[in-house]
Amino acid sequence: MPTKPRISWRRGLLAFVVLAFVIGGCYWMRRSKGGGMTEFEGARPIRPQDIALPDGYAIEAIATGLTFPTGVAFDEAGGIYVVESGYSYGEVTDTPRLLRVEPGGGTRVIASGGGNGPWNGVAGHEGAFYVAEGGAFEGGRILRVTPDGQIVAIADSLPSMGDHHTNGPVVGQDGWIYFGQGTATNSAVVGEDNASFGWLERHPDFHDTPCRDVTLTGVNFESTDPLNGGETTTGAFSPFGTPTTEGQVVRGRVPCNGAILRVRPDGGAIELVAWGLRNPFGLAFGPDARLYVTDNGYDERGSRKVFGSGDYLWRIEQGSWYGWPDFAGGRPFFDDDIRPVLARAPGNPPEPAAVFGVHSSADGFDFSRNGAFGHVGEAFVALLGDMSPPVGKVLSPVGFKVVRVDVESGVVEDFAVNEGDTNGPASWLGSGGLERPVAARFDPSGTALYVVDFGVMTMTERGPEPRKETGVLWKITRSGSR
Repeated sequence: MPTKPRISWRRGLLAFVVLAFVIGGCYWMRRSKGGGMTEFEGARPIRPQDIALPDGYAIEAIATGLTFPTGVAFDEAGGIYVVESGYSYGEVTDTPRLLRVEPGGGTRVIASGGGNGPWNGVAGHEGAFYVAEGGAFEGGRILRVTPDGQIVAIADSLPSMGDHHTNGPVVGQDGWIYFGQGTATNSAVVGEDNASFGWLERHPDFHDTPCRDVTLTGVNFESTDPLNGGETTTGAFSPFGTPTTEGQVVRGRVPCNGAILRVRPDGGAIELVAWGLRNPFGLAFGPDARLYVTDNGYDERGSRKVFGSGDYLWRIEQGSWYGWPDFAGGRPFFDDDIRPVLARAPGNPPEPAAVFGVHSSADGFDFSRNGAFGHVGEAFVALLGDMSPPVGKVLSPVGFKVVRVDVESGVVEDFAVNEGDTNGPASWLGSGGLERPVAARFDPSGTALYVVDFGVMTMTERGPEPRKETGVLWKITRSGSR
């Protein structure tokens, strides 16, 4: 009988290298085509029929004309409330507000903040609302807001003046307010990219703070100096222009960056729950009462670029370290060009519960808990969408939809996505569907999923260009479950 041709491992390896070179070459030669890399003028059209859903589900817009909305919550009577951020990447500011959504789609202002946005999310609990004030200008806070508009800070001085901010919050069965605190930088090193974010000039000494003591490798990074001109050298967990040495110990403290923290509803000491996260934006407790968090992965920018890191859904274990800044998705960097900045890993990072697309920006989410809606126990996650090209190249839009996740298997499937032959925001497709979903939360009955759509944000080489009054609050229901 004839024998199969034999291919030596050397020839196989050569073929693999050639194929990788061809594919890689095509990738690097092609220009980025992110979802925000488009033109937008005029009013945003709203057409629910432009959004594809599984059979039996329907979507409607219940509030429009919002400016940078980031979260939705409910009172004990089922009243609907939404927060407007008051700040957006691109250094665009407005007034952060908590709004009540009235029947018919109008809104009423419950409380307004000052110039210290973004307000990143809201949770209702025992007659009050808890808002994460991102604190891009003065540091983060957790605010307690009463229905008559009184605001009290129950946590303040959070290290939130960098790339990522104070996020969340969510209320645990133990009554604590859990929230995320993002990192100052992309990967622990302050660089010229942070000047383009707008904060390096405002806070030239700001940098990441670890939650526990860490020992450094002493690896330093050279960059141009946008503050003083010329070149400069910067190490990890250090102010811009400050090099580090091998064996240097950086003392940890709480509050810190890249962490899940918690505080009592009436204030008091802030406690560490978990750390080693990059930008823990969305938090939710699953049906098993365990805490889950979405985490925005590294970008390909700054002095310590990281290529190809996805976003993650983590199952949080008390006291665990999740790998930032030397691991991605539970594994150490495999690229020799990305040298570790930590001499010793503080722990063994777990495997993520799910992985999302590179630059998809997995954000606010919630778990289905009512059989009338379906998919009980699965997480419904809002994907804001890529912010390419500043964060790295993509060859087509990534995100801009709502997905559902089986947290036991890690399988991710589309749930609400714009109609068309390809995915992307409505402004990119020329439709009236979803733009940038930033949060998803079920109402108290569990029969309706509310999706917060941040609105139009186009992208240029310089960075984001968000548009005010283009945000939407959507409502998704299943036939017979209203």
